[in-house]
Amino acid sequence: MQFFLDFEKPLVELEQKIRELRDYSTDSVDFSNDIKKLEKKSEKLRDEIFTNLTRWQRTQLARHQARPYTLDYIKHIFTDWVEVHGDRNFRDDPALVCGFARLDGEPCAVIGHQKGRDTKEKVYRNFGMPNPEGYRKALRIMQMAEQFQLPIFTFVDTPGAFPGIGAEERGQAEAIARNLREMAALTVPVIVTVTGEGGSGGALAVAVGNRVLMMQYSVYAVISPEGCAAILWSDGTRGPEAAEALKLTSMDIDSLGTVIDGVIPEPVGGAHNNHALAASMVKEHLKKHLAELKDLSPEELVEQRYRKFRAMSVIEE
Repeated sequence: MQFFLDFEKPLVELEQKIRELRDYSTDSVDFSNDIKKLEKKSEKLRDEIFTNLTRWQRTQLARHQARPYTLDYIKHIFTDWVEVHGDRNFRDDPALVCGFARLDGEPCAVIGHQKGRDTKEKVYRNFGMPNPEGYRKALRIMQMAEQFQLPIFTFVDTPGAFPGIGAEERGQAEAIARNLREMAALTVPVIVTVTGEGGSGGALAVAVGNRVLMMQYSVYAVISPEGCAAILWSDGTRGPEAAEALKLTSMDIDSLGTVIDGVIPEPVGGAHNNHALAASMVKEHLKKHLAELKDLSPEELVEQRYRKFRAMSVIEE
């Protein structure tokens, strides 16, 4: 079943008319002129919609259930994927997928949040919200990557770490804090890509990298708009208002100058419209940044990462 957002409806309806005219076209009945007119109208409407998106609409796009997830990017970007399960302590966490693969023949480690599309998968993946064992599994893979001097690619797409009682009992905060500390000291290249939602510490726990990139329609913030609205105004329905205040879009974050290292463009209308093309755009940027980081020694990689995150704070007197 096709899923589309409210602001996409006029465009979807227009494209449906174009498809119908193509289906009805025959040798004796030619709708080519009508199709061309509708295609021009569709292109103009698409530009109008996607060049004037509000921050809340961009947040909705970042959450689009047809948007490519980590396993989709792995399928299109990497080869020889081997997933590794479990934290060697409690259990495996399906909300974070971790393993090893090759990028154009070069071995690497890949870690990323994984959401679900249907109800069964969403429950299985816990809506992309990791428990502490997920972060400990990710750390295990990172340490293995460092042992074998492999670059690490992480894909961020989570509303946040799971806030359940069991997660807190098993040390959610400690697991996130440990990842932040250990990632800061890794001696291999770490490239982070925010592909959808970058929510709070749940995102940051796998996002301490030498390079941090954002997809064009992704978002990155300390809290979700609904969570922010619930805290500030005791009204989660004021999420659109909170999204404007949070300034959480890729354009907003890029304008800060120090938080991310680039914005990856998406196919027209968003990555959910063309997974393969979106992945090819991501791959191009990953290869570019990896080539730059390869020139740095292990010590220089640690120092560069340290300076990058130190530069995010500003002191005014």
